[in-house]
Amino acid sequence: MSIDLADRTAALEAALLAGDGRLDATLVAEARDVVGRARERAGLSADHTVVALAGATGSGKSSVFNALAGGELATVGVQRPTTSHALAAVWGPGGVGPAGALLDWLEVSRRHEMGSPLASGDTAEQDARQGGLRGLLRGTGRRPAELTSGLVLLDLPDHDSVVTEHRVRAERLVERADLLVWVVDPQKYADAALHERYLRPLAGHASVVVLVLNQIDRLSPADAEACLADLRRLAAQDGLADARVLGVSARTGQGMDTLRGLLADAAARRRAANDRLAADERAVARRIADACGNPPPERAAQRARDGLVDALEAAAGVPTVVAAVRGSAVRDARAATGWPVTRWLGRFRPDPLRRIGLRSGPAPGSRAARTAKALGGADTTGPPRADLARTSLPTVPAALRAGAQTAVRDYVDAATRGVPDAWALVARRRAGEGAADLADALDRAVAGTELEASRRPAWWRVVGVLQWLVLAALVTGLVWLAVLWLFAYLRLPEPPTPVLALGGTGAPELPWPTLLVLGGVVVGVLLALVARAAAGIGGRRRATRARRRLRASISQVADAVVRLPVGEELEALARCRAGALVAAS
Repeated sequence: MSIDLADRTAALEAALLAGDGRLDATLVAEARDVVGRARERAGLSADHTVVALAGATGSGKSSVFNALAGGELATVGVQRPTTSHALAAVWGPGGVGPAGALLDWLEVSRRHEMGSPLASGDTAEQDARQGGLRGLLRGTGRRPAELTSGLVLLDLPDHDSVVTEHRVRAERLVERADLLVWVVDPQKYADAALHERYLRPLAGHASVVVLVLNQIDRLSPADAEACLADLRRLAAQDGLADARVLGVSARTGQGMDTLRGLLADAAARRRAANDRLAADERAVARRIADACGNPPPERAAQRARDGLVDALEAAAGVPTVVAAVRGSAVRDARAATGWPVTRWLGRFRPDPLRRIGLRSGPAPGSRAARTAKALGGADTTGPPRADLARTSLPTVPAALRAGAQTAVRDYVDAATRGVPDAWALVARRRAGEGAADLADALDRAVAGTELEASRRPAWWRVVGVLQWLVLAALVTGLVWLAVLWLFAYLRLPEPPTPVLALGGTGAPELPWPTLLVLGGVVVGVLLALVARAAAGIGGRRRATRARRRLRASISQVADAVVRLPVGEELEALARCRAGALVAAS
């Protein structure tokens, strides 16, 4: 994937925003510095390419600068340090003026205006000043302006200067230059300090790094080739395998035309600034992506979530509530469908839901409930308001509470497995803070769950009506028999009593009053027994639905108290990783 510098910078900023407070402070500071440089450089001249000549004392860096500039602009000597302040040579129409803001940002005050490239009618003085660059025109069909306009050449202080201030200036300009030319000599090109402190941190910057082996005129051709091959090997070890490696001699001019052409081409293409900043952002983005690690496995987190909800259900007393729902449903069903002669005894049985504080007001279907409904009163048979209610569940055993805390830790550990320590520690802390109020949250969740405590299935009413009809038949039969007994007792003529023939001629006959009494008793009891069995089935079904709803409520608590804080951290980590990967692409 190829993206432009603006998008790369935005992706890196997004990664830093998501990783704020989680990433290593030093890494964040470096990344923000890179983003700041990219923003600042983008606001400066895009027509100028800043080329910095860096090197150690005695490497001939200033001599190379003079050879490129075509004049003795930089002081050359053996005293340490020779270069204390950076020196700039600027080519292009208008000279230093258009590059003034850029040089101010670079904090380079020593500036030389090289003017426009040589053209017809130029003076001899201009010709002398441009002489160092005219060599690159030989054998090309391009005009000088195409090759040199917009070039800003810097001679940096020695990076190994004994004066700390000089080294700081050099390092600052190394960070801000568009194209880096490291000048080394045959004696110190393998210096460990150069490679470990300067070149190795530039790994991935091969497109904007040039390694120049100066003073090759002091070596035989075979030795020069051997030194160049060894320098390429060391560059590859530093992560600069594709960096251009040149052999030059500032004194004799050997290889200088190649170097001039390379710099002029970079100035003409005007891509070095973007290439350098993109390389800087890629390098720091890769480090951020590495710090973010790999995405955690999702399956383990899902299993841990199921275990978390199970443990929280136990800690919230859900099994007790489910049993109470079943018992209360059976009690209400028996009260509504039992044999009217004996059903009143069920009112003396305690209501399991009322006992644990999950039902208030009269029982559904009772005379008090019907009266309250007729008077337009509020329905108090449902669950109390979740924001006000508390249950009266028995105290949860310490083992279950400890199990809930362990489940919280297990979930966090599973969800953050493989996650960098900084992110995992914050996730654990946030989950622990939420778990401090876990008991209250669970109790409110249970109290606010709809348990169908006031629900009256239609079959209750049907069976209730049948029971009253059967009871009416029983009472009618008893009254009828009592009247017949009274007639017999008073020796009065008995009124005719209808009978039900149980068979053909000669079969026994059953008087209707007796049939009504026996049928009322038998049918009433059988109907009550059937209703009792149906009440048990209905109670189990209601308990199943209640358990499902309670689990959903407990899951919401688990999500809000544990999973949401952990998920926010993992989401921020994912955003940080994604932004870093985009910036590093």
